[in-house]
Amino acid sequence: MTNAAVTPHEVFHSALPAGTSLVVVFVPSKDREGQPIDQDLWVDEVLTTLGRLFRGATAYPRGRGVWRDDERGGTLLTEEPVIVFSYVAEEALTVETLTELYRTLSRMGREANQGEIGVVIDGKYYGITEYHAE
Repeated sequence: MTNAAVTPHEVFHSALPAGTSLVVVFVPSKDREGQPIDQDLWVDEVLTTLGRLFRGATAYPRGRGVWRDDERGGTLLTEEPVIVFSYVAEEALTVETLTELYRTLSRMGREANQGEIGVVIDGKYYGITEYHAE
């Protein structure tokens, strides 16, 4: 047995760069009033955006969650978010790609009447609450 360091890139014969940054988007199931939204539409939009920008993405089935709306007296909204994630090559996280992702998330926030859209990049949560027009 050898003590050589394992290099998965070589073992897997992967030809493309390894995605070392993790981008996660939470797609809500309800609007701010507790009414259902077209979640499938938004999951498809996020998958398409991440796929175009970062080569691919995966959506997990619905989960269970709760969100506290501090602007509405701390009201708790329970929902079933879909978690969409993408492993991204570090050099692909540019101002241009993040701006394009923000456009999609901002449109989702606006059109789905959200108090906040959550995105996690490399373990840091960013709660988007300002939705700009396209």
